[in-house]
Amino acid sequence: MNSKVMDVSAALDLIRDGDTIVTTSASMVGYPEYVVKSLEDRFVESGHPGSLTLYNGCGQGSPLRYGASDRFGHPGFLKRTVCTHPNVVPVLGKLIDSNEIEAYVFPQGVLNQLFRCTAAKQPGLLTKIGIGTYIDPRQDGGKLNSKTTENLVELMELDGEEYLFFKTRPINVAIIRGTTADENGNLTIEEEALKLEILEVALAAKASNGKVIVQVKQAAAAGTLKAKEVVVPGELVDAVVVSKEQDEYHRQTAGTVYSPYMSGELLCPPGAVSKPKDVLSSDDIICRRAVFEVRRGALINVGVGVGAAVGAAADVEGVTKDMTFTLELGTFGGTPQSRADFGSAINVTSYVAHPSMFDFYHGGGLDITFLGAAQIDAEGNVNVSKFGGRAAGQGGFIDISQTAKKVVFCTTLTAKGFESAVEGGKLSIIKDGSIPKFVAKVDQITFNGKLSREKGQEVVICTERAVFKLVADGVMLTEIAPGVDLDRDVLGQMGFKPLLADELKVMDGRIFVPGRMGCFD
Repeated sequence: MNSKVMDVSAALDLIRDGDTIVTTSASMVGYPEYVVKSLEDRFVESGHPGSLTLYNGCGQGSPLRYGASDRFGHPGFLKRTVCTHPNVVPVLGKLIDSNEIEAYVFPQGVLNQLFRCTAAKQPGLLTKIGIGTYIDPRQDGGKLNSKTTENLVELMELDGEEYLFFKTRPINVAIIRGTTADENGNLTIEEEALKLEILEVALAAKASNGKVIVQVKQAAAAGTLKAKEVVVPGELVDAVVVSKEQDEYHRQTAGTVYSPYMSGELLCPPGAVSKPKDVLSSDDIICRRAVFEVRRGALINVGVGVGAAVGAAADVEGVTKDMTFTLELGTFGGTPQSRADFGSAINVTSYVAHPSMFDFYHGGGLDITFLGAAQIDAEGNVNVSKFGGRAAGQGGFIDISQTAKKVVFCTTLTAKGFESAVEGGKLSIIKDGSIPKFVAKVDQITFNGKLSREKGQEVVICTERAVFKLVADGVMLTEIAPGVDLDRDVLGQMGFKPLLADELKVMDGRIFVPGRMGCFD
């Protein structure tokens, strides 16, 4: 058998004008940067291959440098993109905002499961995920601009219930990444931080009579890899490219070239629990209040934004060992990393494929999720996907918020210019933000409050100065912070009047005093 290891130029010859391609990663974790950089260079030089359609199942951008899907941000390079996080690729995002390319955003779990449907030659995915949100064709159908007109999502009824049907499309080329491949194309991922959806998209490409290009750090002789460590069989692979300049183009994450702790090869030595802060910010107050919603034994998801620090706040209370934090990207246990290492985790107890984690979430396996919010209205609708005139997308927000047993939204009451201080066990509002987050009507529905109320989902909204709950008749104010004036600081900063609890409580005083709260003692 001829070796499948080849120069990147030969691998790129497999990609034609008008092809539909898939790249896999979470942020920069697992991104095949060397192959995509080489593809970009070829297009800039020759104008080919162009008019591509790009699918990716998670946000593929770097917080530190130009790269990832932004490399496709040249006029004529793409015809269409189907993505989850357009906000993380500002260069490509400009083409979307200016109507230069067609653009769709799908729920992250749905898109990853759709790859499996393509692999099985199914016409599409039938699901309730996205009902009542802007993904629903009765709203925007996931379309991001006026250039985008084709309907990729349909509303269907089955046994008297509504579902969304997401259509599959053939995949001409899958560009994936691993650590080692042998001459036959068998792929292992020993130094990668996640399993991702590399097998699923490889299967989707082969079912479409397409090609699979693999980027690796090293090649091995045929037959030298352990069979149980092979994640993608060589029979599915057409080209193996060994990355050059690996510190730049084959980094483990955007911020880390390589760490055995992030790949699960070694356990990170245990250190002290997170240290209590001496000075509390408004975000600290939100997360400390949110910790009161945690219970021992819970399976937890923490999203981006303010709520990302809930894990650290729970760690201060010494209870993280009694619960399991998960990442929708496919990790159980351990400590999720943030900032430039986002998408990875250390001391993970188990890894699953990206689509399989969403099987677990969609099936109701998640007890609690802590998510951010850009806008909230009187119906309990939440918007995180479009604000400030820009389409931000939502990643797995819809998948997770629609299926978790309990949803805790973590947000400040106002934004842009908001200042506060915590002194003497009280909250002082120094300056309110110029942008209200509680509005009469959200710009776009990413979480449907009415549907959530109808199915009896538990929803709590934690802000630095007030706590709300979603009840049968709408949003109810249940707690206010000590030192806060109800009319001036809460009701006067909202675009609607919430329901008021019969017994309006003052938030637990321990939240506003630095140090351990002892809320689980």
